[in-house]
Amino acid sequence: MSLGLPVRKSDLRGSTRLVTEATTGITDLVEAMHERIARLPGLPPLRAEGRTFGLTGFVYDTIRTITRAVGLGVETMVDLMVPPLAADDPDPTREALIAALNGVLGDHLAKTGNPLAKTMALRRDGRAIPADRADLAAALPEAEAGVVVFIHGLCMGDLQWTHGGRDRAGDLARELRLTPLWLDYPTGLHIAANGRALAERLEALVDLWPRPLERLVLVGHSMGGLVARSAVHQGEAAGHRWPRLVGDLVFLGTPHHGAPLEKAGHWVDVVLGATPYAAPFARLGRVRSAGIGDLRHGRILDDDPVHRRRAGLFGDTRAPVPLPAGVTCWAIAATAGRGDGDPTDVILGDGLVPLDSALGRHRDPARRLDFDDDHQRVFRGIGHLDLIWSDEVYDQLGLWLARPPTASSGG
Repeated sequence: MSLGLPVRKSDLRGSTRLVTEATTGITDLVEAMHERIARLPGLPPLRAEGRTFGLTGFVYDTIRTITRAVGLGVETMVDLMVPPLAADDPDPTREALIAALNGVLGDHLAKTGNPLAKTMALRRDGRAIPADRADLAAALPEAEAGVVVFIHGLCMGDLQWTHGGRDRAGDLARELRLTPLWLDYPTGLHIAANGRALAERLEALVDLWPRPLERLVLVGHSMGGLVARSAVHQGEAAGHRWPRLVGDLVFLGTPHHGAPLEKAGHWVDVVLGATPYAAPFARLGRVRSAGIGDLRHGRILDDDPVHRRRAGLFGDTRAPVPLPAGVTCWAIAATAGRGDGDPTDVILGDGLVPLDSALGRHRDPARRLDFDDDHQRVFRGIGHLDLIWSDEVYDQLGLWLARPPTASSGG
């Protein structure tokens, strides 16, 4: 990575590995096209589907072998020649690039052990909080009895809550006498996996916190809201203590019932896969990560086999998950539409998430999320990312969260 960023050994090794995998992937694609065109109509492949045979197959295998060998050699040279950097202040540009990469390829990076793969962490100022209670107490002498956790969306990172030099999220927390923490996580993994990991970290936080923890507030933007819902549901199922401390659950532009852009991408996959000579190109469409795939319908738990059978290939396989009982839930949506009934609300909403999805509305009553009328707000004329930077949004959150937490039908 250039762009004037500090050169890190792990970045170079990870980038080299990705280039190697991309080259072998293109070789696989070309070979699959070759095999499909050369195959006689109606006859099965002479070798594994997508693979050629004889001298042609040998050539493709040789290209893959040489590419992997070169990649391994470069990684070895990096280990020998590039000195490790001392821990510097987190670089926002580098963090943003790594976050975006993990959103698109996070599951692949994790599976292959790539050094660019992110791991989940609760962070302050771009650094993971200490895992020792005494160290955490020393690092946070101002720790309050309440904590608010800000959870970013797809392809983003914890540093991106700060915008234009302003930390509105941190300012809000301090106004409410809550200690702010930011979750950083690989958004390309399944939402259910990130939900489980968050539940485990919040359970550990109960013991780790320097003083008895009395209140938890979770604020999730976009995919982050789905991760929060998943964590609460799985934490309750596991008998964790922390869900009982959650007084408020806030959703900012969360696609509770999916995002249409992911659905459109899914149909591209289907069309390419159904066309004989274009079928190998469907592999390019599948580059989207598991996390992005979960946004098709807003899936927050592992697939339910019963619902998968009922829904078929293209249907919604989610088991209905209501808002958590005993938690005050709030929903903020944005839209470019100018007024009620504007088609933009239905089609694009804030540019990524339609209004109905962000407010939990669904034609199936079992899937509908029952936010109280006074627990939802629509902001017109702002986009999806503006939800985490808008003064108006934070003013609204300040009014909501300053009220004593009470149970409601919207939670």
